[in-house]
Amino acid sequence: MILGTDKVKKLIDEEKLIEDLCERELNNPESIVIDLRLNKLFKLKGKGFLGIDERQTPEAEEIISYHPEEKRSYIIKPGEYLIAETIEKINVPKDVFVLFKPRTTLHRMGIIMRGTIADPGFGGILHPAIYNAGPCEVEIELGARFFQCFFVKIDGESVSYRGQWQGGRVFTEEKEKQV
Repeated sequence: MILGTDKVKKLIDEEKLIEDLCERELNNPESIVIDLRLNKLFKLKGKGFLGIDERQTPEAEEIISYHPEEKRSYIIKPGEYLIAETIEKINVPKDVFVLFKPRTTLHRMGIIMRGTIADPGFGGILHPAIYNAGPCEVEIELGARFFQCFFVKIDGESVSYRGQWQGGRVFTEEKEKQV
């Protein structure tokens, strides 16, 4: 069951479900989703590896970050692939998981975004992928609402997240053993 805005607001107030949420989303969310804002963009460099027991992500270069006192934007070129970071941090209770989708405005511009679920017990900032699959350049302001989350109630037992991405780290620093 997807939680309604009243239940989400209660979890925000009582359990810090989402930290650093903007006033608009606190006071006037649209529908059943909460919009998250763009904090940083990263470009990938080098090589990645995913093995049975080990993994290593490519290196990443931060190319731009949000500053509340200054408007900053980035032009995403056709064919460009980036890793984004949200301003907000989420803290998922044990009886909830979170699904993510891009705002539909981005679809209309040719942008494809990928985000995984946030498991019960996960806490941290989020890092969705952004890909410009369209023929046009797309300018996006840092601090803009770009990513929507849906909160889903779990019916039955769940196991809390215990992976290495807890806290919201962006990339591995070297090859590491997977848990």
